[in-house]
This record gives sequence, C-alpha cells and structure tokens, in this order.
Amino acid sequence: MSAYDRLTALDTSFLHMERLETPMHVGAVSVFEGGPFFDADGNFKLSEARDLVQSRLPLLPRFRKRLMNTPLEQGRPIWVDDDRFDIAYHVRLTALPKPGTWEQLVTLTNRVQETLLDRDRPLWELWFVEGLEGGHIGLIQKTHHALVDGVSGVDVATILLDLTPDYVPGEISEWQPHPAPASATLLRDSLVERITEPAEIVRSLRGVVRGPRRAIKRAGQIATSFSTMASRDALAPKTSLNATPVGRHRRLAVVRVPLADVKEIRKGIGGTINDVVLAAVGGGFGRFLSDRGDAVDDVRLRVMCPVSVRTDDEQGALGNRVSAMFVSLPIGPMTPEARLAAVQATTKDLKEKQQAVAADFLTGLTQYAAPTLMNMAARAAHRQPLFNFICTNVPGPQFPLYLMGARMLEAFPIVPLTRNTSVVVGILSYDGTLHFGLFADRDAVPDIDHLAACIDEAFVDLDKTARQAMIETEGVLP
Repeated sequence: MSAYDRLTALDTSFLHMERLETPMHVGAVSVFEGGPFFDADGNFKLSEARDLVQSRLPLLPRFRKRLMNTPLEQGRPIWVDDDRFDIAYHVRLTALPKPGTWEQLVTLTNRVQETLLDRDRPLWELWFVEGLEGGHIGLIQKTHHALVDGVSGVDVATILLDLTPDYVPGEISEWQPHPAPASATLLRDSLVERITEPAEIVRSLRGVVRGPRRAIKRAGQIATSFSTMASRDALAPKTSLNATPVGRHRRLAVVRVPLADVKEIRKGIGGTINDVVLAAVGGGFGRFLSDRGDAVDDVRLRVMCPVSVRTDDEQGALGNRVSAMFVSLPIGPMTPEARLAAVQATTKDLKEKQQAVAADFLTGLTQYAAPTLMNMAARAAHRQPLFNFICTNVPGPQFPLYLMGARMLEAFPIVPLTRNTSVVVGILSYDGTLHFGLFADRDAVPDIDHLAACIDEAFVDLDKTARQAMIETEGVLP
C-alpha cells in the first residue's frame, strides 16, 4: 500500500468544524518597515516578494499541496501536490488610501479573515498592504488550522523571515508536482488501512502486557489527569459571551505589553510568565463582564489553554501537535496579588496532575475512529460546555526578524472562533513585547476594544502591586 501524506485526526477535525460562520484558519497581522519593499520608482516589489516566498517553499512542501478527500468518506483526507499551483494566487497585494491608519488596517484584516480558504487550493494566503502611515507595510496571513498549529506557525514564519536585514534573493528551484492517486486506488488503500488500524490497537495492548509496570504507571497518569477534567468546575459558567451562536463577522482588538514588565511582575509577586498573563486576562475579563452587567462574584471562567506536545525533532513540521489544559480562572473582585496566587495554585495543580496527558490521550484515540464518527464529534465540539474562551500564548523570537530587508515591527496572532465561543485571546511574544490579538464575533462582542482596555488596566495594576512589593522587600524601585 502506498504511503500517503494523510491528515491526522486532529487536523481533520478542523475541516469538519468549518462553516461559513466559523472559518478554521489561524492568522496574523504584522507591520513592517516600508522602505525595502519599494523600488527606485516607488513601486511595491510584488514579483520579488513572490519570488522570495517561492524560493522558501521547498522547506514547506505542504504549502504546494491541496486536499484530496477519500471517496465515500472512508478515510481521512490526504495532501496531494497542486498541479495548478500559482504563487500569484497565494501572495497578493492590496492598498489602503494614504495615509492608512491602524484602524483601517484592522478593518481590512477583519474582512480578509472572515472568508473561507479555497479547499481546491493550498490552504494559505499572504496579503501585503501598502499605504500605511509612516510608510509602513502591513502583512495579513491566514493558514488553515489543518495545516499548522500555533507553534509550527511560528516555525513557518521563521522560515519565511530572515535574522538580518542583509537580504539575498533565493533561487527558485524547479518543481514538478507528483500526480494524485486515482480515487479508486485511494479508496482501496484507505479501506485496507481501516482494517489494519484495529491491529495497531491489539499490538499496543500486547505491549501493555509485556511492560506491566510501565503500563500501570501510564494508566495512573491518565487516571489522575482525567480527574482534573471531571471536577465540579468542569462545566463553564453561563456568561453574556456565550449566549448566542457566532455570526459571520469579526472584530479584532490588540494589546501591547512589554515582556520586561511581565518579568518584573513575576519577580515582584511570583508565578510564571503564563501565570501573570492569565491573572491579567482574568482581571480584565472580570472588569469587562462586570461593566456588561454579568455577575462576577465568586465566578471562575473556564479557559482552554492549548499546550504544545511538539517534540524537539518535530520543530518545523507542519500539522497539529497540541493538547490542552482547562484552567479555572477567578474573575471576581480581589487584589491583583491574590488573583495571581490563585492562578498559580491552579496551574501548578494541573501540571502536577498532567491534565494535558488526558486531552492528548483522547485526541490520540480519534486516530482509530471511523470518519463519520469523527465528523460528528468535531461538530459537537462547536456546542461544547467545557470552556468560555480560548487563551493561547505562543513564544516567538526575542530578536528582530526581517522580510526582504525590512524589519518586522510587531505581529498580532488571530485564533479562530467556534460556534459558542465568541471571543479568543491569542498572544505572541516577539522582540521584547507580548502582542495580544483579541478576536471576537462582531455582534456578540461589539465592545471588544473595551475588553482590550480592561486587560491593559489589569496589567498596570499587577505592575503597581509588584513594584510596591519590591519596595517593601528591597527598599528600592526596580
């Protein structure tokens, strides 16, 4: 049987979840210095930009592949070379009327992100945007979640970007697409694979018998981690953010937080960087929901935090290697220090009980599920009652990156919504700054800018508390 580049069960689930109202691509909006993108006549060097991307595609082979579905849905889809691949379709240029403002760039980003990617082509697009004030260039990215997760998305950006402004155009190597298999052949091979997969389960069980101590230890880890998912706080509380299904239109708001400030908070009152971020997000959501009239006293929002299970030898590989932790986040009135301590205690407990192990175990089981069951399960995830919103924090490089010699000034991630999750918080750390991308349903969260302001205020409060604590312990300001 031929070895196909078949989507994993998790990758496939993002295809099943996709609807007009819920595009399942991840994205970003970035701002670059403008000068290097223009020739002596002031024209944007679009052909050179396309050549740059095309020269890097041998490092990203799936970016020239499209989906091919298995007939009768008797197996997960496979990736096949796109025999009509056209770089001009994927790398585009548009413009704002000069001088284009940040708000206009955000409006354009919303419109680009609202539309589905064409499944008959490779599932990614890059939109260069000229006309920004200050002579800057915007870059809007969208890549289907079936193709990348957040961490591998950063790996992809690192491949496309350079470490220095000394740009040297790459060579475009000749590429010949491999023919896709005949539908009948793919169906036959998929059915054979379906038959052999249960044998893989049997082989795994035999391994359990041969290694009982290891198996008992693993079973204990899974049982402990499952216990964290079956607690009294397992269901998300009702809020105005989860009252109605999301629509087709989106709004983006951003928050910028110096990474040095977060480290000072951690130094002053404890916790990890992720703990500080979650405490500020919790404080921000508490203020925001209180201003909306929601009850917040003694309320703990359920937050789904994706966790990378990507190993070192998988860095740069595409596809999804993520699990999740479900964090119970206090949003009621309390001091910033008390909120951070509560978050720290919660995340410490989840890590000790390895909650992500259980989520990863469940995801692994879907590899053996029939495609129809996978389809139903993925759609059911749109109606899940387990979390109020998603918060994902992806570490990026803490040094400048360049594209065609132009420095990337900032980059904000965009995470897709699900049917009953009207707001998500994506965070990317880059060059000394945490860049928050708050992405929301336009109708359910028209006040997303107020949420951004509330999160920013929560960071300020944490910073003041940390500085005061350091004065009391050291007698000096940091």
